[in-house]
Amino acid sequence: MEARGLIAAGGEATRLGELTRVANKHLLPVARWPMIYYPLQLLQLAGIREVLIVTGQGHAGQLIDLLGDGRMPARGSEQPMFDLDLTYKVQTEPGGIAQVVGMAEGFAGGGKLVVCLGDNLFEFAEVAAIRDWVNGGEGAQIFIKEVPDPERFGVVVYGEDGRVSDVVEKAGVVDTRYESPPTSDAVVGLYCYDAGVYELIRELRPSSRGELEITDVNRAYAEQGCLDVHRLQGWWHDAGTHEALSELGALVEETGANKPA
Repeated sequence: MEARGLIAAGGEATRLGELTRVANKHLLPVARWPMIYYPLQLLQLAGIREVLIVTGQGHAGQLIDLLGDGRMPARGSEQPMFDLDLTYKVQTEPGGIAQVVGMAEGFAGGGKLVVCLGDNLFEFAEVAAIRDWVNGGEGAQIFIKEVPDPERFGVVVYGEDGRVSDVVEKAGVVDTRYESPPTSDAVVGLYCYDAGVYELIRELRPSSRGELEITDVNRAYAEQGCLDVHRLQGWWHDAGTHEALSELGALVEETGANKPA
């Protein structure tokens, strides 16, 4: 069975202030494209054609108006922008990224799932790593990037055998088992899961903020010895603030995004 894709494109994005009063964050411009085009392009480059987009109430119509069924030509060109088969679902209340992944169970139909956070962009598409895992991987695969400020992120912990043994979310603040981050290898918003992910999600308990956390999913795979990691080449950037959005646009203009690794 072919893998399918999932893009998490919900959230209120209140840190972006007036920019998201009526617009979904993932429709904001990054360089010359709406933000959501980049995860769609990444999945298409990886050979994934069927994609589920999960968004919040009030935003689904905006995304459908732009993307339709996923088969759309580029403006002013006969070349296709995307040739995808899109499905949409609405997350009625914020419930965490793991809840979004759980919403894809019926859509995935027992196959593997490649998950993109809609506001995470990458210099390189890591197509080979995704395809290799889809064709022969088991359990889960996450992507990591060494960062100078690991206290802001979820980071991986390595056992004596070099495999990931734990995943820690904002050490010392959210995860108090650690006073400080045990490594600087941050988990980015790109994940690959087998069909076992849904049972793991059903066993989760909400975090202190009342959400099902994707870090807990990744930790469960690590505890089973079934979590592989792939280190990103190039830059990785999200777009959670005005400053980050501006920086990301300039970065994409300078280097491009989703380039061949």
